[in-house]
Amino acid sequence: MNNKPTGWGGAPVAQPTLADIQQAATHIAKHVVRTPLVPLHSYNAKTNIYLKPEILQPIGSFKLRGVLNWAASLSPQERAKGLSTTSAGNTAQALGYVARLYNVPARTLLPDTIPKNKLDAITSYGVEPIKLPFSELLAFMLEEHWRNEPYAYLNPWGEPNLVSGHGTLGLEILKDMPNVASIFVPVGGGGLIAGVGSAMKAFQTQAKIIAVQSENCATLNASFKRGSGGWIDAQPSICDGTAVPIIVDEMYPLLKNVIDEVVTVSDNEVKNAIRQLALKNKLITEGSGALALAAALQMPESQRGLSVCVLSGGSIDAEKLATILHEKS
Repeated sequence: MNNKPTGWGGAPVAQPTLADIQQAATHIAKHVVRTPLVPLHSYNAKTNIYLKPEILQPIGSFKLRGVLNWAASLSPQERAKGLSTTSAGNTAQALGYVARLYNVPARTLLPDTIPKNKLDAITSYGVEPIKLPFSELLAFMLEEHWRNEPYAYLNPWGEPNLVSGHGTLGLEILKDMPNVASIFVPVGGGGLIAGVGSAMKAFQTQAKIIAVQSENCATLNASFKRGSGGWIDAQPSICDGTAVPIIVDEMYPLLKNVIDEVVTVSDNEVKNAIRQLALKNKLITEGSGALALAAALQMPESQRGLSVCVLSGGSIDAEKLATILHEKS
C-alpha cells in the first residue's frame, strides 16, 4: 500500500463553521427527516443510550443530508449539467434521489465487482452506473481525473458542503439532548463524523466524539497512531458500508481536530447490535449502521455517560439479515 497516493494533493478540508452548518440545515429542511432520539430498549434500568435513527431518511441513510446540501449549494447552471460521484452504496442512492428533486441526470463511478443487489438499489433511483476496475476508480479520485467529469462531481471524501450537511445531525442532537456526554459515530471516509464533530465543537460542548470502526478495517485507528492519512490492508467485514481502506491526507487534520476517541468492534459485536436493534427496538440496520451501538454496549456507562449512537444506514439484504437474526448471540 505504501506506493499508493494518500490524497490528491489538495489543501486540508476546512472545518465547517456553525454558520455553514446552520445554512445547510436551511437548505435541506424540506426534504430531510428530522430524526428523533429513541431510547435503547431495555427490560431493566435505563441504559442511558439513545439512538439517532438515520435509517428513517427517505433513502435509508444519513447521506441525504450532505448530498442535498452540496447540490443546493451549486449554481443552477452547474446542477443542470447533471450530478455525479464515486460510490457503490448510500452516497450514490442519495445522489439519485437529489437528482430527481432537481430533475437532472445522475451517474456514479463504481467498482466493477459491485454485487447485484447494490447495483439494483442504485439504478432504482435512476443513477447511471459507470463500472471501472478498482485501480482506475482509485486513479479517478486521487489523480484528479474527476476534473474532467462532464457532470458536477461530488467528492465523497472531502467536499466541504457535504461535511456541513452532515453537521446538521449534530445540531439536532444538541437541541434534543444538550447534556449529552458522548456521541458514537461510524466512520468510513470521515465525512459524517467531521460534520457532527464540527457542530459539537462549534458550541464548545463537553460531549466526547467517539469514532467507531470495524476492527477488520480500522483505517482511522491506524492513521491516528501514525499521525497522518494513509492506507491499511483491510479484511472482509460485515460493515462493508464503512470499509474504506484509506483516510486521505486532506481529511486527516479535520478528523484529528474533532474526534476525541477511536473505538473498534468485532463483527460478532456488530451482529449482536443488529439483532438487538431489530428484535427489541424494531429498527433494521446494516453492519455499518449498527457500529455505534456495538461500541457503546462494550463501554461501561461510567466511561461514556449519557450517550447517543448514530444509526447511519439500513441497507442490508434480506438473506444476510435473516441469518443474523437466527444466530445465537
